Amino acid sequence: MAQRTFWKGYLKLSLVTCPVAMLPARSESEKVRFHTLNRKTGNRIQSRFVDAETGQPVGEDDEVKVYAKGDNDYVMLEEDELDAVSLESTRTIDIDVFAPRSSVGWIWYDTPHYLVPDDKIGNEAFSVIREAMKSTKTVGISRVVLYRRERAVLLEPRDNGIVLWTLRYGDEVRAEKEYFAGIRKVDPEADMRSLMEKLIKNRTKDWSPELAQDPVQDELLEIINAKQKGRKAPRKKVDQPSESNVVSIMDALRKSLEPRKT
Repeated sequence: MAQRTFWKGYLKLSLVTCPVAMLPARSESEKVRFHTLNRKTGNRIQSRFVDAETGQPVGEDDEVKVYAKGDNDYVMLEEDELDAVSLESTRTIDIDVFAPRSSVGWIWYDTPHYLVPDDKIGNEAFSVIREAMKSTKTVGISRVVLYRRERAVLLEPRDNGIVLWTLRYGDEVRAEKEYFAGIRKVDPEADMRSLMEKLIKNRTKDWSPELAQDPVQDELLEIINAKQKGRKAPRKKVDQPSESNVVSIMDALRKSLEPRKT
């Protein structure tokens, strides 16, 4: 079932503009979700905001967002003040710069959305922008207000549409050198590397969604179905690697290349 449109606006490149609609590329509707009950009464438990000092519930009209300057020192921000920020990008995705597709590292990608033309008249302008990015192997960089915040976004042509990725903020991504600088460089022996390459080749297959299945989801459903039928679901034993089990890498590679037992 196709997802419902959650955003409508305009895609703009210089003087070329077309109406577009945005749809979420992800879905969590099939995920197992839990409620929390009071074990003694069987009643649902409610979450409430309470005053940290008085313990009294706080009404929705009395909730306000603040910026903490220090201990017990806050700047209050009203909803209309927050809504007024970056209004220009609320309904327009104005592409002001392009970047080579290969220059944007995966770590910057956050949440994917599908961008499609919103009427037949705008389809031609949409197609021109999409095909030009394909031929130049570039992606568009812009900004738009989503989820009540202005986000940097990346537009990537895909088939007949465009995938719009929200990008992580610059202060959210840590430099990899901070973590990798201390790793000692080791040149593996030729025989060892050859065996590893063979192992990788033997286990290489084309990508499919089945490779990213959620085994925990399947096991949860198995437990739920068993309890519905009055049975106790068997618990699977998880093998943990032994830290003290020192083995030869060459022996481990050779054993890994042996035919799997069925």
